[in-house]
Amino acid sequence: MTESRPAGDINLDFLAFHGGPFFELQQRLNLLHDRSLKTGRRVLLFVSLAWGAPLLLTLSTLFSDDPTVWRYLTDPGPWARFLIAIAAFVAAEQYVETGLRRTLAQFARASLIAPESVGDATVALTYALRQRDSRWAELVCLALAAISALIAYATFGETMTSTWAATVIADSYKLTAAGWWCVLVSIPLFVFLFFRGVWRHLVWAKLLRTVAQLNLRLVATHPDGNGGLSFLAAYPNAYVLFVFGVSCGVAAAVAKHLTLGGLSATTLTVIMACWLALVIGFFAYPLSAFSKPLLTLKDKTLLALAAHATAQQRAAERKMIGSNIVAPDPQEAEQAVDLIDVTKQYELTRKLSSMLVNRKTLLPVAAAALIPFAVAGATKLPYKEVFSVLKKLLLV
Repeated sequence: MTESRPAGDINLDFLAFHGGPFFELQQRLNLLHDRSLKTGRRVLLFVSLAWGAPLLLTLSTLFSDDPTVWRYLTDPGPWARFLIAIAAFVAAEQYVETGLRRTLAQFARASLIAPESVGDATVALTYALRQRDSRWAELVCLALAAISALIAYATFGETMTSTWAATVIADSYKLTAAGWWCVLVSIPLFVFLFFRGVWRHLVWAKLLRTVAQLNLRLVATHPDGNGGLSFLAAYPNAYVLFVFGVSCGVAAAVAKHLTLGGLSATTLTVIMACWLALVIGFFAYPLSAFSKPLLTLKDKTLLALAAHATAQQRAAERKMIGSNIVAPDPQEAEQAVDLIDVTKQYELTRKLSSMLVNRKTLLPVAAAALIPFAVAGATKLPYKEVFSVLKKLLLV
């Protein structure tokens, strides 16, 4: 255990997208700095590299016998992954940092961490920052991006007809200039940004789960119904843009199958439900760690209030009728009892929820996860049917 410090004497500041080799590289290129992520400038740059460059490469075929530019512009894949998703990943960084800083700040503002655990919280934060800045983690992300490029190269070769990315001649194929650019730049950039964002959320999740094990100054009768921790349930909304970007990339694959007629409304419903469950689980993982301390708080408080209520009600009984009906005890009658009614506190404690994940707080994230699939489904399936599925899943 570390040295005890005052509960308010703590500075928990976790900048999720600062630090690490990629951040340092962008600093050297003057794309951002410590005080500002300059998301607007970087969105324009990364989208230009990932989506704009292939478009320019296909423009050279505009006046040829086989202009591939129209195939590129009508393919939902590049739009979803290289334009919308990459823009969402970069734009999300500022929102995520603001949301997570606000969440951690509440621990200090409400003095939720007991003085004897403040030092441990600082140690946990320091460890999280080291993990965030890990060079090995970003090397793994880079390796996964390289693997995705190899998979993309192999996938382009499976096409039976010429596309904007590959030209099929007899039984062989060759990538176009736009295809090579996507394999070497666009797809690796999309995958790298995705896994980098996932890794940093896992670091945040580990930090929250560590904080949940500390001595927290919770109160069962807190009006928020979560012992004073309901503010944690709102943090996933900081990831709305990130989730929307990921969902667009996944939904693009669904749209491709829909175009080929290989997906039914039932299958789309199952895919959307499974995807929603995966997204909710992604955010429920760190929040679930607080269920145990909340359950312990609820149990201990109910027992303490029940004991107090028993003494209080027996004292009231003696005052009204002179003695207790059951097990009267002269020594008990001599004891001073606080006659404050704890009925309200008991009822509030009974209503305490140990679950920080609920439909109301996750509605924005759920919508961001499902809307891209609904749009993809609406390209082939009846609009009313798709909307009905979307509505049901959002209201689950």
